[in-house]
Amino acid sequence: MAKSSSTEQGLNKLIEHTLLKQDATTDDVKTLCDEAIAHKFFAVCVPPYYVEQASKLLDKTSVKIVTVVGFPLGYSLTSIKVEEAKKAIEKGADEIDMVINLAAFRNKEYNYIKNEIDSVATIARMNNKLMKVIIESGSLTDEEIVKACELAVDGGADFVKTSTGFNGTGAQVEHVKLMRANLPEKIKIKASGGIKERAFALDLAKAGADRIGASASVNLMEA
Repeated sequence: MAKSSSTEQGLNKLIEHTLLKQDATTDDVKTLCDEAIAHKFFAVCVPPYYVEQASKLLDKTSVKIVTVVGFPLGYSLTSIKVEEAKKAIEKGADEIDMVINLAAFRNKEYNYIKNEIDSVATIARMNNKLMKVIIESGSLTDEEIVKACELAVDGGADFVKTSTGFNGTGAQVEHVKLMRANLPEKIKIKASGGIKERAFALDLAKAGADRIGASASVNLMEA
């Protein structure tokens, strides 16, 4: 009960306030960052194009900057994902959320997946940054979710993230529970995709999510 109460009171500290729509403007990014400061969110999550702007807007604040790589479809070549991660970190990103290559995964090219995770995770580690693997849990069977978690661990990821929000169903409580049961404690979980209600966000946190990625973050706090 105490843990649930603590999560509810500190929900803002789990939230990555997200703006990944294709037609986002600089004004949208400024609003996002202002809201993140006002609500003391853990981070903002913005497209690579806006990392530098967010970095300037959030300078001297505690709000972290997250960006995406291989987003949203994941089928960029590994070398491209590595270069994306490098450039994003140079511009000010604190954390990288990389979409795995689901085509390779579905073809059971597991060494390819492990290598792409390791390649991007290595760039993050070299720069003292964190790396998350987006597995699109809503498009996978339970067995595939477990396998994707295994590859994320073997590849050296810091987090496994449920979804992009652009493909399949978004975050699901049962998927988060399954991921938590199949990941070592040191590997954290980010739930994202379709999180629009405070009760749902809290349920995901109770199920094992360490971060909540949401574009409706302000509504989650004011509900």
